[in-house]
Amino acid sequence: MNQVKLGIIREGKVPPDKRVPLTPKQCKLVEMKFPQVKVVVQASEVRAFKDEEYVAEGIEVVKDLSDCDIIMGVKEVNVSDLIPGKKFLFFSHTIKKQPYNRDLLRAILEQKIQLIDYEVLKSKENKRIIGFGRYAGIVGAYNGLLAYGERNNLYSLKPANQCSGRKEMEAELHKVVLPANTKLVLTGFGRVGYGAREIMDLLPFTEVSPEEFLTENFDTPVFTHLEIEDYYRRKDGKPFSKQEFYSTPEIYESSFGRYSRVADLYIACHFWSNKSPFILTADDLKSEKNKIKVVADVSCDIQGPIASTMRASKIADPLYGYDPQTGLECDWKQDGSITVMAVDNLPCELPKDASEDFGNELIKSVFPHLFGDDPDNIIGRGSETDLNGNLTSYFAYLSDYVNQVTA
Repeated sequence: MNQVKLGIIREGKVPPDKRVPLTPKQCKLVEMKFPQVKVVVQASEVRAFKDEEYVAEGIEVVKDLSDCDIIMGVKEVNVSDLIPGKKFLFFSHTIKKQPYNRDLLRAILEQKIQLIDYEVLKSKENKRIIGFGRYAGIVGAYNGLLAYGERNNLYSLKPANQCSGRKEMEAELHKVVLPANTKLVLTGFGRVGYGAREIMDLLPFTEVSPEEFLTENFDTPVFTHLEIEDYYRRKDGKPFSKQEFYSTPEIYESSFGRYSRVADLYIACHFWSNKSPFILTADDLKSEKNKIKVVADVSCDIQGPIASTMRASKIADPLYGYDPQTGLECDWKQDGSITVMAVDNLPCELPKDASEDFGNELIKSVFPHLFGDDPDNIIGRGSETDLNGNLTSYFAYLSDYVNQVTA
């Protein structure tokens, strides 16, 4: 059995990301579960876990990863930190042809690096097997409740990033006291939506059906969790078909406006394709019937399906305002405004908890294929490039993106 040296790279993005792919205890667990693997960690001053914590678990901390076979991180690796001829795992943010990472993918090809992108690692059923979505939903829902309390002068929650971890953050939720008949609407399932529901389960909310949400009043706070067919409809009035919606979304339109007329808070955790119709439109928000005053856009598609999401916000300054009458940004406390929470790196607010969750998924769903047999070609299908300096067949569509001449 060939020995494999796995290196955890120091995160180089600015501002720094404190998350790690593997916690100190998980590094030790990897060596126990996969005896052919030795894990080393590049020294770093920015991680949520200190170098000394890795050393305490018997994991070597090094300055240089040049002798590693596989190198993994979380965010994009700086071009200056790439090492030719290696296998790298990280979120590259290139599969949608993002212009700001074109040079990174070019450098990866030039240096004959095999890029295994977490975002495209999928099971044989073609479902994603790893991501930080769960903690995006957890923190996003918490931030939505924080914003609602501040906007309405009901309560004040300690920001998640100022808490020692998820346990302290959840302890803050006892402060949440909401008026009777407060209504919250949630879109999206998958890791993100179910993460948000973990927070909802800790609050005095009662779940009701979409129909009950629209037509009834309650003496307790309620929420409804919408399926796609609940907020999209065919333009011609014919019955909804999920398969048809995915194949020909242009024949559908949003019916979310009926929820915006009765909801106080909207937490958006859906996946959205730019081929799909918008969900919460500028007209919905401009309507005198609109009741929503806080939108926590966890999905954070800029200038996309949620009209009030004009830009991403930062952890240190998570809220901004949207003026529905002008369509412009404004003070989030301004009368008539919509308060928007659109932080695009939510899991970073709880770096230790999010890292542990991510590492567990790596060990369970990725490493058996990376270090052992891979009959379903999970690693191959998740590799954008190979060790010969080529795009793999699965990502040949990126060739024009890589070769594009820029001014």
